[in-house]
Order: sequence, then structure tokens, then C-alpha cells
Amino acid sequence: MNKFTQQTSGRFTKAFWVSTSVELLERMAYYAVFIVLTIYLSTILGFNDFEASLISGLFSGGLYLLPIFSGAYADKIGFRQSMLIAFSLLSVAYIGLGIFPTLLEAMGLVDYGETTHFNGLQESSARWIIVPILVVLMIGGSFIKSIISASVAKETTEATRARGYSIFYMMVNIGAFTGKTIIDPLRDEIGEQAYIYINYFSGAMTVLALIAVFFFYKSTHTSGEGKSLKEIGDGFIRIMTNWRLLVLILIVTGFWIVQQQLYATMPKYVIRMAGDAAKPGWIANVNPFVVVCCVSFITRLMAKRSAITSMNIGMFLIPVSALLMACGNLFQNDLIGGMSNITLMMVLGIVVQALAECFISPRYLEYFSLQAPKGEEGMYLGFSHLHSFLSSILGFGLAGVLLTEYCPDPALFDTREAWEAASANAHYIWYYFAGIGVIAAFALLVFARITKAIDKKRGV
Repeated sequence: MNKFTQQTSGRFTKAFWVSTSVELLERMAYYAVFIVLTIYLSTILGFNDFEASLISGLFSGGLYLLPIFSGAYADKIGFRQSMLIAFSLLSVAYIGLGIFPTLLEAMGLVDYGETTHFNGLQESSARWIIVPILVVLMIGGSFIKSIISASVAKETTEATRARGYSIFYMMVNIGAFTGKTIIDPLRDEIGEQAYIYINYFSGAMTVLALIAVFFFYKSTHTSGEGKSLKEIGDGFIRIMTNWRLLVLILIVTGFWIVQQQLYATMPKYVIRMAGDAAKPGWIANVNPFVVVCCVSFITRLMAKRSAITSMNIGMFLIPVSALLMACGNLFQNDLIGGMSNITLMMVLGIVVQALAECFISPRYLEYFSLQAPKGEEGMYLGFSHLHSFLSSILGFGLAGVLLTEYCPDPALFDTREAWEAASANAHYIWYYFAGIGVIAAFALLVFARITKAIDKKRGV
């Protein structure tokens, strides 16, 4: 199919559909594990809140920092080869996360038996062996972050790109929704052992993706492959001196700091405040469900508006979402339709957060893809994820501090009354994130006006 036909028919290539399909599988794998990663680290391996948040934040941060480099390498060796490397590493790492607790038990460091609550592992340095496993997972995931979004850029034209990223983002969230759905039924069936066995599910999904890429992925777009190290270095210099992209990344980091709390704060917050019956996996699933339902409509609605305009709308929604989440602790924790106030307001906040994401994320990727020279899509789209590196480090780090200060672990207190007194102001956590969202929203508004004035003066 030639370029003109693709533009007028709106059809996408086979490589586009294979890329977005394996992205769905990878997101299923990732979110099934990531939604409970801090709980896995604390409950299974004995890390405290701060340590679990620090490890998770560094893992998530590295996952989004490395795409700058893995994306450039993917441009050089080709996307098919890069996908095969990525899914091989992911499969090994997920299976490793499942096997690791069994090895600890075989070493006599813990006896899980019928429960995963144990004593002694907190003092053992063996638990830190989890870090190399997470590093392998991080490297594999970093390839995917750059490759798939860059593949969408390669396999679409300017006329079809916004729609292509809308489809891509919908597939991301179908995967996220499905992955998060698995954990709560598994936990109901086998208890806290679910935090171990969910890793085998994720490993199976990435093995399936590996097979799909091996047999079905083939792209005719090979520009950039075989480039020299000097050419890669020149590309790095160009992108690192693009002040607009750097400033935009810093601003959008504010949105993602708030969004990261879906994983950094929410799971522990709702279990501690609403009780052990709370289901953070289902609550988190509100986000991808709303995105899947609304992202195509919102993208079409904003089709005639610039990417920055669409992003501005989303940025002003995000502090509203954090304030809604705070409201759950302001009232007596009664049940409304079988749902506690904590859970209800968390759900409403996540709905608004998801709508913000629909306005921001697809258009943000489109904006970056249009800045990328041919053959450097992997590097540029990898660079676009730098905001998630910053938001992971800052968001998870801040979450660990705020949970310790305002919503500590009940197990640290002798009585329920003592814990209730210590967590009376747990909702203050969300005020911090609302403030971050407000600052980011106004910063993007200023950015838009300044860049528009510059472009007008240049006659762009």
C-alpha cells in the first residue's frame, strides 16, 4: 500500500497491528505485577514502606530513563531484533520474580506455609537479590517503551498519526485493565501467595508476545538501521539541546507524579483506610476502563485542536482528581451502595484522572513523533518517556515519605486506637499532589503562550 492510499483509506500496516497487539500483552504482564509490586516487596520480602517505595521508584524510574539509550540502539539494530531481545529479557525476569521466593524458602530463610507473614527476613541481605532481577525486567521494558511508540510513528503518516496513537493508547489500557483484573480474584483464591504466582502469568504473556514477534512482525521501514556511533551521538546532541522538548517533559512530569500514585500510594492507602476487604486492583482498573471507553472519542473531539491545547485541558483536570481522592477521609467511613467513602471518592478521583490522561498522553506522543527525524523515532520516543523517569523517582519517593507520615502501617502500632490517631490526617497526602498538579497546569499554560508567541514572531 503506498503512502497516498494509507492516508486516504486510514488503514494501518500489519507491522502496526502486531506492534500494538504485543504492546497489549506486555501491558497485561507489567500491570499485573506493578500494581502490587510494593506489596510484594513488603509482604513477601519484608521491606518496609520506604524501602519498598524506593526500590519500586528506582525500578520504574530506570524503566523510563533507559529508553533514551535503548531507543537509539533499537534504531541501529532494527525494531524486530529489539523486540526479540526485549521480550526474552522480560520473560526471564517475570519468571525469576516468581521463582525467587521459592529459592528463599529452599535456603531456609522463610517458611511461607499457609501464610506469607513471617519473621526474620527483614534482617537477611538475601532479599536484596531481587534487585538484579528487577534490573533485567527494567532493561527489557525500556526497549518496549521506545520501540512500540516509535513503531507507531514509523507505520503511520501525519494524516493518520493521531488516530494511530489513539489506537495504541487504547491497546495499552486494555492490557492495563486486564492485567490489574487478575490479581484480586487470585488473591481471593489463594491469599497472599497471589503476589508470587502473578509473576508466572506475566511471564506467560511476554513469552506469547515473543512468539508473535518472531513469526508475524516485519516492517518495510528500515531507515536508521546500521547507523554509526557518531550518528547516534549527533542525534543525542540534537535532542538534548531542544529546549522545547526538555521544558515540556519537565512540565508533564507534574501530571505523571500525580498519576504514579495509582501504584505508589493508592494500594496501601485504601487497604489501610478502607480495610483489608478493599480491592486496589479493581480500583486501579477504573483508570484503564475509562481510558479505553473515552480516548478515541476525546482524540476525535480534539482533532482540530493542537496537541498543546488538548494537553492543557487534561492538566487542569489532574488537581481536581487529587482533591476528590482526599475527600474520602473527610467524612465518616460509611458504606454507600456497599462501597466505603474512601473507595468511592478514590474511584471518582481516578475517573477524572483517566479523563485527563485521555487529553494528554496520545497527543503528547504525537507531538514528540512529529519532532523526530526519519531513522531517529526510537530515540525521540524513548526520550519522550523521560517524564516518567522523573515522576517515578519523585512520585514514589514522596509517596514513601507521606505514607510514613500520614498513613503508616497499622502493624507498627500496639492498638487500633493508636493507629487511628496517627492516620487521622491521611487525606493530607492528596493535598500535596493536588498542589503539584496546579503548578504543572499553569506551567503548561505559560509554556503554550510563550512558544506560540515565538512561532508567530518567526512566521511559523
